[in-house]
Amino acid sequence: MANIKSSKKGVKQIKVRHLKNLTRRSDVKTYCKKVETALTEKDLEAAKSLLRVAESKIARARGKGLLKKNTASRKISRLAQKVAQAAKASS
Repeated sequence: MANIKSSKKGVKQIKVRHLKNLTRRSDVKTYCKKVETALTEKDLEAAKSLLRVAESKIARARGKGLLKKNTASRKISRLAQKVAQAAKASS
């Protein structure tokens, strides 16, 4: 453990940041899975609404430096493609 006051504060900040990053990363995975699940259950309306939430979660993770730019774009693009294909197949 650090002895200097500023170092102690730094350690606390790192712990808080780490927990926030874990929850953000978990949210991204959760909502991506929810979109996939809605698509497998043929629930197109739910998939579309969940896609919007997933996109915002991914964009937020990108803005916070959790995901690289191209990784975030790829995740959003692939999810949107799957939803679009399902919409096209159902109509």
